[in-house]
Amino acid sequence: MRSIPRHLIVVALVGFFFLTWRAQTDQDVVGAQTRKPIMVTRVYTGPDGQSHAEEIEMRLTGVASEMIKATGVQFRRTPAGNFSDWHVGPRRQYVITLSGRGEIEVAAGKKIAMGPGHINLIEDTTGKGHTTRVVGTEDRVTIVIPLADQSVSRASR
Repeated sequence: MRSIPRHLIVVALVGFFFLTWRAQTDQDVVGAQTRKPIMVTRVYTGPDGQSHAEEIEMRLTGVASEMIKATGVQFRRTPAGNFSDWHVGPRRQYVITLSGRGEIEVAAGKKIAMGPGHINLIEDTTGKGHTTRVVGTEDRVTIVIPLADQSVSRASR
């Protein structure tokens, strides 16, 4: 008779652990499906010679992107109120806003707001270019990452 209660306890414990594990696995799947994608604002020169912008999703394999070859890293601090009139990017590069706020203007007056965490992929190295403005009262701090591969990105093909 004593073996039946022990057997029931073992079955109950195994069932409890299985249900707990299953609930955690379900949460992991739901969490992975609802994670916000990493978005990049791609600024590029269109066939019209004007700069345009589009939101592209960074491709991830698991939890990371492919390794992107860069030639260096530069930190920049641009004072509040600074305005850079129409210009092209000096090269293909990522510009990531760490703090402060900015705004890029491209063709047709389209403006892109940039705040902390905003990632730009600058590819408009020819044509009319874009304007850049620091908005608000705080300096804009960015990290600039020039890319080793200066050919047009796969996203534009």
